[in-house]
Amino acid sequence: MVSWELIFRASVFIAEEMGVALRRSAFSPNIRERMDHSCAITDAEGNIVAQAEHIPVHLGSFRVGVKNLLNWLGREGVELGPGDVVLLNDPYISGTHLNDVMVMEPIYVNNRLIGYVVNKAHHVDVGGPVPGSINPSARTIYEEGLIIPPVRIMSKGELQRDMLNIILSNFKTPETAIGDITAQLAANRVGVARVRELVEKYGVDEVVNAWREGIEYGRKLTLMEIGKWPRGSYDAVDYMELGDELLPIKVSVEINENGIKADFSGTHEQVEAPINAVYGVTFSAVSFVIRSLVQSDVPTNEGFYGVIDVTAPEGTLVNPRKPAPVSGGNVETTQRIADVVFRALAKALPNRVPAAGSGTMMNVMIGGTLPNGGYWAYYETIGGGTGGRPGKPGVSGVHVNMTNTLNTPIEIAERQYPLLFTGYRIRDGSGGDGLYRGGDGIMRSFKVLTRARLSIMAERFKTRPWGLWGGGDGAPGRVTIRRSNGEVINLPSKATIDLEPGDEVIIETPGGGGYGSRR
Repeated sequence: MVSWELIFRASVFIAEEMGVALRRSAFSPNIRERMDHSCAITDAEGNIVAQAEHIPVHLGSFRVGVKNLLNWLGREGVELGPGDVVLLNDPYISGTHLNDVMVMEPIYVNNRLIGYVVNKAHHVDVGGPVPGSINPSARTIYEEGLIIPPVRIMSKGELQRDMLNIILSNFKTPETAIGDITAQLAANRVGVARVRELVEKYGVDEVVNAWREGIEYGRKLTLMEIGKWPRGSYDAVDYMELGDELLPIKVSVEINENGIKADFSGTHEQVEAPINAVYGVTFSAVSFVIRSLVQSDVPTNEGFYGVIDVTAPEGTLVNPRKPAPVSGGNVETTQRIADVVFRALAKALPNRVPAAGSGTMMNVMIGGTLPNGGYWAYYETIGGGTGGRPGKPGVSGVHVNMTNTLNTPIEIAERQYPLLFTGYRIRDGSGGDGLYRGGDGIMRSFKVLTRARLSIMAERFKTRPWGLWGGGDGAPGRVTIRRSNGEVINLPSKATIDLEPGDEVIIETPGGGGYGSRR
């Protein structure tokens, strides 16, 4: 009898290989260079079997998104056969935001459905009024971009070009979009082929049973680790910025014999602004924190996720009702949810939880019409500093918590877009003081070479990344525009502004909080 672990570990590697295939065949720098994508394998019921270690905000959302999608297909009476592929980006089903296009394909072996392969990839632009589709001024989801419900993008192995054409006619950069969508389809084909190879080698029942064993192993190992944590309930609050307001996100984290329960009762109601986070995002952020604090190599599958219970009252920032806009919830509110859960658990695990990291993905979206026709759109998230931690200072100039992407190399950005970079360095002194200093943020600046529209979606401009146990707070973020005529403009954390050739954008990201007092 073959060890279940051999098949289970092979399945994890298949998810990793899917990610490699997606990255290498994608067209956009956002996926090809920054690796803004994630891949997973599920069983026939939609339970996560194996995931690649890609983007934290994508990973936990797969558990929610796949189950939502299967429920939607069931209600609509849609059955997926061999060679069928479903594509969607509706956040209220997929579990993130419109930019994350989700593609799922069933795995059939001798007409038996044994599971699904699924991936998400962040498309730079999915329509809407601003470049990059993360619209700081959106009051409904309809102002953020094209909403794609679950559609059969492939039927029996044949690409449905009429549906593809509708999508490409609404994305502002169709040449890039078609390259990324076909890369996603190809990555899933790799996953299906590799799972079938496993079945040919070991047998279908052996593979399905190994997946089941892997999930149970994940559950037992997670409960064993959490069982070492002190039982009790731990509360915390942190804030989102909206104009002059600070909106509270409250959490009570309970550690009990069944695992973890996070209750967000008391969190601010949903708002007519793009900082609402759908339930999939909230679940992702909570599960990321737990996964970070568990010290064993716990598989991130249904066994792990199943011991985490998240209560997010409907109609709040952390579980809005449609049509609330949610583009920033996936990239900014998710950071604050992670921060507040870390802060609560710092009371239970004081020697394991670091001070707050930069707390923002510092989303930069810019684009416009090219002089010779056509449209360009550039998207970037910019790292910051991690918080100081027990025994070590924070790390400077890295992506923190819910983002696990890389930066776009300047050479690639300048080659593909009308931009000229003028600075890229560590923002010295931006980390909080303390026995162990917080890591420093980043300063990144560029000039536009043609007329363009810039949007910023960020946080921690008014509130600072908090220190722990006497450590100082990190420096807040800042975005400055230096016009070619000498005018200087300081932008708020969420803004859209038109730029002229020669205007310079200077972005300074927050440093992490300090850990411990020097005294």
